[in-house]
Amino acid sequence: MRSLAIVLTMLLTSVVHAPGPDRVAVVVYLKDRADLGAVPPGDRRLRRQRVVGELHRVADRAQASLLRLLDAERRRGVVTGVRRLWNVNAIALTTTRELADAIARRPEVASVAADETAFAPVGQIEVNLTQSGAPGLWSLGLRGTGVVVANVDTGVDVTHPDLAARWRGGPNSWFDPNGEHVTPADVSGHGTWTMGVMAGGDASGAAIGVAPDTTWIAAKAFDDGGVATTSGLHAIFQWLLDPDGDPATDDAPDVVNNSWAFSAKGCNLTFEPDLAALRAIGILPVFAAGNGGPYAAGSYSPANNPSAFSVGVVNGADTILSMSSRGPSTCGGRTGVFPDLVASGKDIWTSDLYGMWTTATGTSMAAPHVGGVLALLLSGKPGRTPGQQAAALVAGAHDLGVPGPDNTYGAGRLDAVATWNALP
Repeated sequence: MRSLAIVLTMLLTSVVHAPGPDRVAVVVYLKDRADLGAVPPGDRRLRRQRVVGELHRVADRAQASLLRLLDAERRRGVVTGVRRLWNVNAIALTTTRELADAIARRPEVASVAADETAFAPVGQIEVNLTQSGAPGLWSLGLRGTGVVVANVDTGVDVTHPDLAARWRGGPNSWFDPNGEHVTPADVSGHGTWTMGVMAGGDASGAAIGVAPDTTWIAAKAFDDGGVATTSGLHAIFQWLLDPDGDPATDDAPDVVNNSWAFSAKGCNLTFEPDLAALRAIGILPVFAAGNGGPYAAGSYSPANNPSAFSVGVVNGADTILSMSSRGPSTCGGRTGVFPDLVASGKDIWTSDLYGMWTTATGTSMAAPHVGGVLALLLSGKPGRTPGQQAAALVAGAHDLGVPGPDNTYGAGRLDAVATWNALP
């Protein structure tokens, strides 16, 4: 058996993506923000349609004047690569530093930020399904049927025997912002590992997925060279809100797992609007807490953002791994402990490239256990809000460490059955 390891969750670095000596890639954020809290309530389909419609309305109005300028500059060859990001009311583009500075001074513009790059991880990986409590929900007939899960990762090997039959299929089920692959692909393996934990089957002779009857879609955050950009990640979160580009159809996923983070510890709210929009349409954004332990106050963004649900890592004996990031964190007004809870993530048997299997360790492997459990819960109790999902996960966690929530284990270790019982 081949053994690999992911040492760190994917890291988003503060390196400017510079296409040329006199050009810069930037993301222009406009001042206007959609008030998603004021969107009228409704059933899931209507709520998602209204949220996406309001995001479009605000962005269309706020960006109109700037888009006319950019169109003119594009014809002059000064601007390339314009990408509208209506989910966060922003526009990504490549241009000269002079024009970028001029855009930053426009009254409707809040800020112009470098379109930073991220690098895919190299390195450590696996987890115990029994420890998560998943078989207890399988015995109730809850295996993820009717639920769609997604990961934002290095891609997925769609040919893998544990994953091939579970891909939803079609153009609304795969997104590559770099345009390298028209169907799911993965040259790193990391995304195939995390998807295996969430949705894998038992083709190896052993069950590897928490929610084996769920359906998956995926977004490839990192290109084949292992690099991602801020604008590409914004575009992915935008795609997750409305994969087919038609707000009238309800094809967004129910669960989204993110096993990546900024490289520097601390608070960075770049993607908080993206996560808030996911919550507004009923999705709880699950994030690996990061492998920044063992010292206190070692949290990473976006996992420590207010709208994220963060997951640390324990071994099979419920002992925290030294790598697991710890709190406290007050990022963006966040309250409570960090991480939110922990899950098994050491030596996890999961799917790998080329139809193989491997073992893996890290918070990257712990987080998809939570994503998989959410799929089981939602298959039996659909329509629960992100707040209800998060509260049930916390209430159902098996307390570890000092009594009560703490900044090492959070609320405790993931327990699927107790979470099911806590979910209203």
